Formats: sequence, C-alpha cells, structure tokens
Amino acid sequence: MSTATVLLTANEAASITGVPLRQVHRIIDAGLLDGAVERRHNARLLSRNALVGLKLAYDTADMLTLEGRRAVIEAILRHPRQSVIRARTVAVDTRDAAQAVRAGRDQLTKACRIVKKDPAVLSGTPVFKGTRVPVHDIADMLANGDTPAAIVRAYPQLDTDLVQLGALYAAAYPQRGRPRVKAPWRSSAPKFSETLTLDDAA
Repeated sequence: MSTATVLLTANEAASITGVPLRQVHRIIDAGLLDGAVERRHNARLLSRNALVGLKLAYDTADMLTLEGRRAVIEAILRHPRQSVIRARTVAVDTRDAAQAVRAGRDQLTKACRIVKKDPAVLSGTPVFKGTRVPVHDIADMLANGDTPAAIVRAYPQLDTDLVQLGALYAAAYPQRGRPRVKAPWRSSAPKFSETLTLDDAA
C-alpha cells in the first residue's frame, strides 16, 4: 500500500474511505480536492491528507451546498489535523471521518500483508500467502453472489477474514488489461461454491 510519501490511486482511496469509486471521480471532477490531486500517466493520484476531505465531501453531499462543501474541504486540506473545521458559517467535526480513514488504512495494510506475488507461482498472479488461490478470483466469487462461508467451504485454506481482506485488496488493486472473455461452457447461470460438486466440475 502507499506510504505517507506516496500518492494514492483513486481505487486505493475508495477502498480506504468507503466512498464508491465513481463518487471519488465525481468529487475530483467537481474540483473539491483541488491542490491534493496530481495527474500522472492518465491516472489521478490523491495525497493522504486528502482522504478525510474526500470522506467528508461524500458524507455531506446531502447536507451542504457545493460551495459549502468546497469551503469545508479547502479548510481541511489546509489543516488536516484539526478536529473541528470552521468555514464561513459552517462547523464540521472531522473526528469520525478521520477515524474511519485510519481504520480503512489499517484494513488495506492487512490486506496487502496476506497477498503474495511470486513469478514462480501462477506467473506472479496475486495469491493468498501460503496458497495458490488467486485473490481476484475470490473477489469475483463474492461479487457474483457467493457468501464468505460458502467460499471457505470450497477453499478450506482460507477463512472468512481472509476472504474479506482479499476482496478489499482486489478493489484497491484491480487486475489490469482486457476483461476476461466469458468461457464458452458458461452458457447457464454460474453455480455458486455451495452447490458445486466434483461431478458438476467434470
């Protein structure tokens, strides 16, 4: 994961703050994080100091006008350690947002620690440490409706915490390249791991 001196991708920022990725880009497009966003190689990168501002920009969307949010976020970016921000006639307590960001950073750090990329294992595909189970495959299973408990029954080398951390890692570091082509045998609805048997897989 990015350190204090390294900028964060939009995916990392979304995973840490819980702000949907689409909303991260909309907040950037609205200019609410000006001065805390850099563009490199067609990517938008955010400073760590922008995370609390990003979280509050999303959480206050229904409470403040765009100009009110802009004033609050500008104040937060100037004083990132201040627990109460006053901008014009608005006062915002930043402590809950800051705590959520710290918790999100801790979770993403844990997620990075349980993943290994080794050229000798599945050509460097990210896998759960000590296994050959691809992290993004497990995240896809969750996205397709499998429950963590069902996945653990199918992959006993994992537990529910590892499954959730793997999904977080996959969201922060999505696979690059073209989308997977649907397998020709996948003409019917996918079978969840709860119902898959060896006969089914044959």
